[in-house]
Amino acid sequence: MAETARPALRRPSLALVAALAALAVLAIPMAALFAQSAAAPYTVVETGQGYARLQQAVDAIGAGRGTIAISSGRHADCAVQRDGTVSYLAAEPGAAIFDGTTCEGKAALVLRGQAAEVSGLVFQNMNVPDYNGAGIRLERGNLTVALSWFRDSQQGILTADDSGGRIVIDRSTFSRLGTCDGPGGCAHSIYIGDYGLLRVTRSRFEEGRGGHYVKSRAARADIASSSFDDARGRATNYMIDLPEGSVGQISNNWFVQGQDKENYSAFIAVAAEGKTHTSTGLTIVGNDARLATGVQRNTTFVADWSGDTLSLGENTLGPGLKRFEKR
Repeated sequence: MAETARPALRRPSLALVAALAALAVLAIPMAALFAQSAAAPYTVVETGQGYARLQQAVDAIGAGRGTIAISSGRHADCAVQRDGTVSYLAAEPGAAIFDGTTCEGKAALVLRGQAAEVSGLVFQNMNVPDYNGAGIRLERGNLTVALSWFRDSQQGILTADDSGGRIVIDRSTFSRLGTCDGPGGCAHSIYIGDYGLLRVTRSRFEEGRGGHYVKSRAARADIASSSFDDARGRATNYMIDLPEGSVGQISNNWFVQGQDKENYSAFIAVAAEGKTHTSTGLTIVGNDARLATGVQRNTTFVADWSGDTLSLGENTLGPGLKRFEKR
């Protein structure tokens, strides 16, 4: 059979999930938040040098490793990171806002260095002609995002492929993202290419404007302790789409499917576009899924095209939800 129930499977500990996410962001030097220069919006913490433009600060770090403290306020600015490892930190979480300006017609941060860390930033109103405007465009390397907000844009985070790369997102919010207006297909709140790992913890997805909330082609996807509130979504699709298969876990999440759907046939889709990665052992457990108040329809919690043996454990499902369907 393609799916097996394992009643004895224990839910992953919430404390363990939180600890793993915390370990992922420990590398961010939070002392940098207090090092912001009063004279410039961007300060390279290691040197104390302030810069008027974000690109100047990124270029000053170059192929090395450095931290940029970003002042509070709205920034009509963007940058391309071509090398090195850069930490982008808000001096005050939630108060440093990148608003509407993209580099290379892609995103506020275009990242193709060795690694990047983002903490406390807000990205909003990112719209470009090809309908892929994002807060972050990751083209290679590792990425850690913590305590950040993505809203009112075509996409939140969009990546290329890097099969050896790791993406970790913790305590972040994705609001009013996605669109299917473009000729090239839909944009999504998060769209991850063929990466080695995607981990999303303690994050919120809400009020989608088209496409999926999380679409990931990564070989492994760990999505835990997060909420997907589609009650006010518009023309949205799946909550989680793993279009080419994936191992990992989807655990302890909260899902609500709204009325206005482009596709309401499933909450979670596995290998709907092919089978690049195995999904054997993909664990889906401890989740709570239901329809929004007043919505009456029949749908499926997990739809699987892979034919692999998923580990579908105990989940709490509301009326109208079928547990599993092989397609």
